[in-house]
Amino acid sequence: MGKLNLKRKIRSIPNWPKKGVIFRDITPLLQDKKYFKQAIDDLTRLFKGQKIDKIVGIDARGFLLAAAMAYKLGTGIAIIRKKGKLPHKTLSQDYTLEYGKATVEIHNDAIKKGERVLIVDDVIATGGTLEAAVKLVNRLKGNLLGIALLINLKDLTGLKKLKGVKVKYLMEF
Repeated sequence: MGKLNLKRKIRSIPNWPKKGVIFRDITPLLQDKKYFKQAIDDLTRLFKGQKIDKIVGIDARGFLLAAAMAYKLGTGIAIIRKKGKLPHKTLSQDYTLEYGKATVEIHNDAIKKGERVLIVDDVIATGGTLEAAVKLVNRLKGNLLGIALLINLKDLTGLKKLKGVKVKYLMEF
């Protein structure tokens, strides 16, 4: 079997969660075992040959990708969640996203100083969430290798907020 076109499994939903936004829904890709497997294989190849100690998944779809990648690569996993969802001591970071403001948190012991960290999420839009994630990893003194994504929404220019960070993605809209 040849390489699958992952973009075929991304559903576009206009005017959600608000008018003027086109939401890129990855659930059809996740639901198809062949496409999901290829997406995880392709994401893990983006940082091939680098020693990774921990993968950081971002709430919520990033958790699905990060967990599968961590299993495949034999790494630990840490999670960044929306404010108030983690039960232990946390570090918080405020940010702006394409349709509002929010805060994310990570447990203050999720990353040890010097651990080689890869951040994983499904999509980059305006870049606020990922910028906040980078700040949290840096505050915990992790050695950030980069960011792996399924999708870059190029018209929203989120990559500009991540100057100096190696960002790799599988597809672009």
